[in-house]
Amino acid sequence: MPRLALYALVVCALAVAAAVVSFAEGSFLGVVWVLLAGLSSNMAWYYIRRAKLQARAEAAEAAAAQG
Repeated sequence: MPRLALYALVVCALAVAAAVVSFAEGSFLGVVWVLLAGLSSNMAWYYIRRAKLQARAEAAEAAAAQG
């Protein structure tokens, strides 16, 4: 897993935890945490998908070079 994807997943998990705590305390600041969790999960998905596509492209390039 790419390092940036891992960092984004950690941020996502922490943002979800912060949202739960904020809502449990009755604060609507949790909405901001939910939005941050959504953004970071999308970033993680993007970096994972990009790494998979790059690996496929490199494999196809190597196969084309062999014959």
